[in-house]
Amino acid sequence: MKTLESNRLTLRQLTIEDADFIVELMNDPDWLRYIGDRGVRNKQDAITYIKEGPQTMYQQHGMGLLLVESLSPKVPLGLCGLLKRTGLTHPDLGFAFMPQYRKQGLAFEAAKLVLHDINQQQLHSKILALTSLDNHKSINLLEKLGFSFKSIIRLDGSIDETRLFELSMKK
Repeated sequence: MKTLESNRLTLRQLTIEDADFIVELMNDPDWLRYIGDRGVRNKQDAITYIKEGPQTMYQQHGMGLLLVESLSPKVPLGLCGLLKRTGLTHPDLGFAFMPQYRKQGLAFEAAKLVLHDINQQQLHSKILALTSLDNHKSINLLEKLGFSFKSIIRLDGSIDETRLFELSMKK
């Protein structure tokens, strides 16, 4: 998986050196509310998450959440990338940013980089996205990116309903 870059951002694979940032992001109140508690409370938890989550997904599926950093200086801002989830027929776009980096167009820019890269590779005919029922900021972003609402679903093993969105990729 290659590094993606725009005028303001770099998207790259997560490494264990990103553990402190992962602890901070995954304990943000909005992460906990809209994405869920992953039990990441300290650096060791974050290292385990990085190894068993994103790094395993990179190896098994050639995709995963990427660290989004500012170009200069290199500051971690959030995560954005494609996930392969059990129960979904296509990969889904995921993103999350620290509160101080929201409302600046960074999530849109990062998602556009990911989608452009996928479109260039012509690997997937559709990309999905999931949001909590009441996550209006993410819903608005997905619509701005061209995703269409498809249905309300429950992922395997979850009691919570989630909104499913879909984007057809150009061939």
